[in-house]
Amino acid sequence: MKSDRDPNLPDPLDDFDPREITLDGVAKRVHVAGTGPAVIVMAEMPGISPHVARFARWVRDAGFTVYMPSLFGRDGAVPEVEEGTAIVRRACVSAEFRAFAADRASPVTQWLRALARLAHRQCGGPGVGAIGMCFTGNFALTMALDASVLAPVLCQPSLPLDQPAAVESPPDELAAVRQRLERDQLTVLAYRFEGDRFCTAQRFAAYADALGERFVARVLPDSAANRHALPPFFSQVVASPHSVVTAHLIDEAGQPTIAARDEILAFFALRLGGGG
Repeated sequence: MKSDRDPNLPDPLDDFDPREITLDGVAKRVHVAGTGPAVIVMAEMPGISPHVARFARWVRDAGFTVYMPSLFGRDGAVPEVEEGTAIVRRACVSAEFRAFAADRASPVTQWLRALARLAHRQCGGPGVGAIGMCFTGNFALTMALDASVLAPVLCQPSLPLDQPAAVESPPDELAAVRQRLERDQLTVLAYRFEGDRFCTAQRFAAYADALGERFVARVLPDSAANRHALPPFFSQVVASPHSVVTAHLIDEAGQPTIAARDEILAFFALRLGGGG
């Protein structure tokens, strides 16, 4: 399952079908690939990088239809410092996102929930998986309010950026998510590196307090993070172990990050019935 593309080179995404999808009057480009039950893959900052595309291909190759929406940045670009920083700044003031607001869900999650329903109709199966990363990490949790979403995964959820012990979701939303998870016997998988300065232990504690045993946390040691040949944005701006299944993943058998990837794929297969 090792990738045959260099994730440090621009990715043309030529094995994905770019679709312009309009939901609730809002159009966004969504890159689609694969067959089987649907999984929504939401990119981390600063966009759909070659590392994010690599993960999406792993999901596709495991027997799922990937829907990868373009939410910010240049699709397929290697994350550079100046451009990446500008993308983060624009997103922080965008009405679609709540980068600094605790207890307030980002409005873009309404569009993403509609995308999950569309993907479920198009692909069939019992439901849809969703994985968010960094800036989009919490979005998969909000999407679990929709009956179509059966397998939510949070990778290093980083909002709100200025309150490390807070979570983005408001209390009533968290209560509704917990009720839904308990009713349908579902769980949320969540991942972070121990020394991540954007997704802290305090934030995971807040999620655990809100969701109880339905929140299944995985904390990887910093020593498990890739530190070599990182894109400039990650080496200079992120500057700590952060991206569990993308830039900081070590693509070698036996690595904790590969074990995390495989656990996520198995989680999708268990909940969605795909993975064939």
